[in-house]
Amino acid sequence: MRQTQQTITVRTPGQGLHEVTGEIARWVADQGIEQGLLTVFCQHTSASLTIQENADPDVRADLESFFKRLVREDPALYRHTVEGPDDMPAHIRAALTAVSLSVPVTAGRLALGTWQGIYLFEHRRGQHQRRLALHLAGD
Repeated sequence: MRQTQQTITVRTPGQGLHEVTGEIARWVADQGIEQGLLTVFCQHTSASLTIQENADPDVRADLESFFKRLVREDPALYRHTVEGPDDMPAHIRAALTAVSLSVPVTAGRLALGTWQGIYLFEHRRGQHQRRLALHLAGD
């Protein structure tokens, strides 16, 4: 069995779901591993990861709206407000989602479903550079 790792940086323009499938898929294809398991880990506490539909942008818009309603940006609700009114809600949103994903690799490609894409879910309003640690193990 072989293993390989890489860290990629994703620049986000602000809150929302930002697709990273293409960059990750290219890296996996370049590794020469035909069968295995990819782990993607988000190295941040105010952003997260999700696998979601990548065909209809309304899905992303609805998810973003839902999380804004679920976790409001109201400083009166939180003790941790030093980093701005969007910071504590971002931590809560990240806690409700995932910071790590596992995706099978088959025939050297991500074994995602037809309409699935990998997204970095940015929970802060401002621009950020987010690091994703990739680990691929297989043959």
